[in-house]
Amino acid sequence: MNLRTVKVIRYVTPLREGGSLPAIIEDEDKKLSVLKFRGAGQGVKALIAELIVGEIARVLGFRIPEIVFAELDAALAKTEPDPEIQDLIKFSGGLNLAMEYLSGSITYDPMIIKPDSQLASEIVWFDALTANVDRTPRNANILFWENNLWLIDHGASFYFHHNWERFLENSANPFSLIKQHILLPFADKIERADEVLSQKLTPEILENIVGLIPDEWLENPSEQRKVYLEFLINRLESRENFVKEAIDARKLHV
Repeated sequence: MNLRTVKVIRYVTPLREGGSLPAIIEDEDKKLSVLKFRGAGQGVKALIAELIVGEIARVLGFRIPEIVFAELDAALAKTEPDPEIQDLIKFSGGLNLAMEYLSGSITYDPMIIKPDSQLASEIVWFDALTANVDRTPRNANILFWENNLWLIDHGASFYFHHNWERFLENSANPFSLIKQHILLPFADKIERADEVLSQKLTPEILENIVGLIPDEWLENPSEQRKVYLEFLINRLESRENFVKEAIDARKLHV
């Protein structure tokens, strides 16, 4: 399992969403991507979450924009008049993360397009597994593009790793925030989703995904990768906790 690495040649425009200030950039192949900066918001931990969770989603069969590593030259800051963007580029020199820009996509609204109950259940299960706090009615992080649903923006997942000392301890956390999930009212097949999706995530697959984390994003690469892998394996083994939490939370919606 490998990701492409591209070189950023032009900062196109900011996407002023949330506090991380992602941007549309152009790479050396003249392709547009959405760049997530290592110098923004939660720093490299947001990129690590984006990387791991995005690739887990791909293994599970969800539609995810291509994820690539993006080399950013801090000298590009000189071409930007906005001081905030200048600083962001300066502090983000080196390896960042970018996703394919889905031109023409629209934000998904379940009140306009009712989701398939199996897909809704699988997305709820996936977000409970990865502790994604950011798939809510306020911010769906789902796009509708080419007549399909695409999942985006997973940097807020694994919020447990912002408290590294208790990270592994939280692997069995039932994730009560699943009650805020935008698709929970439609997710009436969570147990079936658990049966289907849990079989796709073997320790070997998870190890390959965790192995994608660049050394420069970690203080102790070998040890920290082991911790991320152990967290994921433990979370799958204790998944009855978050499955029950999601099912119980849904009962409040029906």
